[in-house]
Amino acid sequence: MKERKLKINFDDISNNEKRHLKSRITNSIHSYIQKKRRLRYGISVAAASVVILLSIGIFNNVINKDSQIENFVKTLDKSNPESIQTVKLLLNDDQNIEIADTNASISYSSTGEEVTIGDLESVSQKSTKNKAIAFNTLIVPYGKRSEIKLADGSKVWLNSGSKLVFPVSFVGDRREVYLEGEAIFEVSHDANHPFIVKANNHEIEVLGTVFNVSNYIDENTINTVLKSGSVQINFDNGSFLSSSKSIKIKPGTMAMYHRHQKSVTASKVDVEKHFSWRTGIFIFKKDPLDVIMKKISRYYNIDIIINDEVLANETFSGYLDVKDNVENVINSIKETTDFQYSINENKILINKN
Repeated sequence: MKERKLKINFDDISNNEKRHLKSRITNSIHSYIQKKRRLRYGISVAAASVVILLSIGIFNNVINKDSQIENFVKTLDKSNPESIQTVKLLLNDDQNIEIADTNASISYSSTGEEVTIGDLESVSQKSTKNKAIAFNTLIVPYGKRSEIKLADGSKVWLNSGSKLVFPVSFVGDRREVYLEGEAIFEVSHDANHPFIVKANNHEIEVLGTVFNVSNYIDENTINTVLKSGSVQINFDNGSFLSSSKSIKIKPGTMAMYHRHQKSVTASKVDVEKHFSWRTGIFIFKKDPLDVIMKKISRYYNIDIIINDEVLANETFSGYLDVKDNVENVINSIKETTDFQYSINENKILINKN
């Protein structure tokens, strides 16, 4: 069939018809362009959504992936240091060593396979367990302290009511330990193997330095005080899109990680105040009495109850020689603060005069 072509003589079209035809053509072109744009935008949004979801999934998978030491910590007996009476060293072959000394000293060989306790006792263990990294645990109850030299030469002083989990021998590119309680770290320098102190949703990364960490589970903050060197604190900030943040601190600074708010604040402090317990001295500067008594309670493993809220918030400044007995320490505080106390078995009751 022969194609028929429609001939239009535009000269015969009126001006109104011309305007109407032009409007229809313009609207058709505009509608076509809009459809194309919507189609491209829809594809772009869908692609972007996939990228974002994949990114979040990959990022959170990395952040939430526990290290070997954290997985090991989850398998440990959840016994509280206050429930035991002597320092305990748990080796990887299920040896359970009890140490009677108030200030126990422990030293690991460079392979971690020889452990010296005090001046006399020595035990052996393997550095791996079932071809995997082997971990040891040191538990220090209330009323005791302990000093340990790890296989890499780093030294750790553990305060009362503390637990340290560490590998028998450090392998890999990170030297990781896990702390509950309070400890002073003197880390051996190794630029290629950063030293990491881990806690729940929190880690402190150093190359070689001296610092104090206080991570008691019954307190609302994890405190890190830097004496020398440099540390970076990585912490969970609870954000959906960015679940990890970090902060670097300088010597003379304390960083406080607030567990509930999942945030960190930093301030200048008197460093010696946070390190003096290692030598049996407590230093207080305008500290509330309840905070002071909590530290003394842990140090001597004795319950201390303040029966007056106003008294509990009164501040105290001074030095306490905690190498002395607990009653003499309480009397030293009593000389500057108006209260009376009574001792009943393993409990001290404090009342306002």
